[in-house]
Formats: sequence, structure tokens, C-alpha cells
Amino acid sequence: MRILKYIFLLLLLSLVALTIFIATQKGDYTIERSKIINSPKSAVFNYVNDYRNWADFISWTTEDPEAKINYSENTIGKGASFSWEGKESNGEIRTLNVKENEDISQKMDSEGTTSSINWTFKDTLGGTKVTWKTKGKMSFFLKVYTALNGGADKVIGTIYEKTLINLDKALVYEINTFAIKENGIVTKPLSFYLCQTFTSEIAKINKNFKIVIPKITDFCKDNNIAMAGKPFILYHTYDPQKGLAKISIGVPIQSEIFITAGSDIESGKLEAFEAVKTTLSGDYSHLKKALNKSVDYIQKNQINRNPLFSHLEIYTNGKDDTKKPSEWLTEIFIPIIPKIIPIKAANQVVPAYNEINEDPTTTDPNSVEAVKKNKPVLKSSEPKKVATPKIKEEGQSEF
Repeated sequence: MRILKYIFLLLLLSLVALTIFIATQKGDYTIERSKIINSPKSAVFNYVNDYRNWADFISWTTEDPEAKINYSENTIGKGASFSWEGKESNGEIRTLNVKENEDISQKMDSEGTTSSINWTFKDTLGGTKVTWKTKGKMSFFLKVYTALNGGADKVIGTIYEKTLINLDKALVYEINTFAIKENGIVTKPLSFYLCQTFTSEIAKINKNFKIVIPKITDFCKDNNIAMAGKPFILYHTYDPQKGLAKISIGVPIQSEIFITAGSDIESGKLEAFEAVKTTLSGDYSHLKKALNKSVDYIQKNQINRNPLFSHLEIYTNGKDDTKKPSEWLTEIFIPIIPKIIPIKAANQVVPAYNEINEDPTTTDPNSVEAVKKNKPVLKSSEPKKVATPKIKEEGQSEF
């Protein structure tokens, strides 16, 4: 009996000694893990920046399918938050600051431990280098847990490593999950719009889009102009060999307006026209495939393209609607020469299409004589002066 008392006392003293030892250990920690994600930087950044996607890759929720997840009303960017209640832990992460496509700063509170988190995104060979770094001060219970399981770097670092692997898998799925649908020949209704027109490198069109659309949206708000649809890019010319395109980036509006010259925003009118329509469901990296499928459809069916402009892209469900690339929806319209209605007369044959087959991707629309014989599809209102930002001449654009 006395021996059992000594053993119990020894165990108690050992436990007290271990507790004192752990309590006096330094609670500060810094953990960092990096991984090359096989996806474009903008796609990785946008995905991480939206907490709606976190349940798909954060290891402590993917490994606990019964975890209860709560989102703030705004899940993207500064002020957004994400909380969870699971078997192993409860906590909340809040975004403090965001630098577009570069880094995200956050604060996390979990089980009495507070830490600051920083994500960085850098272009590199093979995709995007994502670095997840955290600094914090451990609670007593976390100190005990990490001390018994190999230390903070091993415990927290393993969680980060699993998360980055999950992120790579999720984005590979998101980027590579796409579908292209041929909608055939459709009639695009008349529409009015506001836009900026300039010549851009094809590789920079997405960047320009993100700059121009907010400017036009703010212009509409400031002038009480009602928008009537999703943003678009109208390709007047498209030359992949030179890597250049003349484009109009804009938004449709409810009724026609006139804007004076001196503004870098123009008003326009797009008459109703017949087009071959193709719909892309998925990441924008597949737009070229969708465009090529449209061209193949035109050639296969011996349809003549209208050389007034190259094509139109409408972002029906885009980045502002969802950060999951697999859910993006883009409609592509290539204008065609409409059929001529045959005259009902004995022994009279009328060609199904006009004998015009100029390629708008390589031909200046204004140089095609045949256009003069057909009703123009695109009509832009003559600009008039307004006291708005100074116009940038084509070729002098900041883009």
C-alpha cells in the first residue's frame, strides 16, 4: 500500500514538474509553409480571398465533415470573416487587409490562441508560389498539446502543408473543369452601352477589364444611369499573330444617351444582328478553345462572317458573381451575314448568303467594300464634350 502511495506521489510530482516546465516555455511561435500551385496567380488569389471556398481546402474542416461553418455577409476582401465549430477546435478568421493578387492579411482566434496570418502569392515557374505564414502566442493547452506531439512547428506546420495540398487539388479541379456549348445561329437584340475603346495587347485584356469596368460602373452611379446587363468586351479587331486587339470594354444601359467629347467614356448603340453563339462554362483560359469552336462551326456550315467586327464576349456569370472559375459563364457571339429571303418566283434561285467572306480578325472593317452594301451592325453615337476625365487617344492608352 505504501509503495502505491509513493508511486502516486511520484506521478503527481512529475505532472506538476511537467506543467511548470510547459508553462514557463516561450509561447510565441512563427510557422511558415510554401507550395507551388499549378494555377495562375489571379485564380489562386481570388479563390483564397473568398471564404466561401475555404471549406473545400482548409484541413481542419475537410477532415471534419460535421464541422459547422458560418460566413459573414461579405465573404470577400477586407472585413470578411469565416468561423467554424468542430470536434477538434472552434475558431474565427477575419481579413484585415488585401493587396490585389499579392497578399492577404488576417487575424485568427482559436481555442484561446490569437495569431496573425499572411498569405503571399508570386508568379513562378510551374504556376504560383503560395506562402502561408503565421505568428502568434500559444494558450497553455496548445503548449501542452504541441509539447506532447513534437512541437508547434510540426503540429501547425502539418496542418498548413495539408491545406496547401488541398488548395492545389481544388484549383486544378476549378481551372480544368469546363464545358463548351454550341448554341448555333441566334439573333442578338439591339442594345445601348457605355464603354472605353482602345488597342490592347491580348495578354493584358483581362487586366484592362478589371480597371475599366469599375470606372464605368462608378460613372453610371454618379450620373444616375441605369445599367441593363452584364459587362462585355467587343473585339473590333483580333490579331493573335501580332498579339493585339482593338476592343471596347463596356456595360449595357437601358436607354441611349449622348456623351460629349473630352470624356474617356463613350456611348454606343449595337443594332440587332445575327450571330453564331457559343457558351463557355469555366475559366477564361479556355476562351480561345471556345472561340475556335465557333469558327469551326462557321466553316463547317459554310456561313459567311460579317466583317464589321470580330466577336463579342459577354460575362454572364463572372468573377464578381463567384470566385469559383468552374462556375463562370461567358457567351461568345461572332456576327454573320444574314440570309437573304428568297423571292418567290418561277425558276428563280437566290443565294442563301451574300458572297462576302472577309476575315474580321485580320481585315480592317472599314476597308471592306462589301460592308457598304449591308446595313451596319454597330453604330456608335458621335461623342460630345463633357467635363469628365481627359480622353486618351488610341495608341496612347495607359493599358
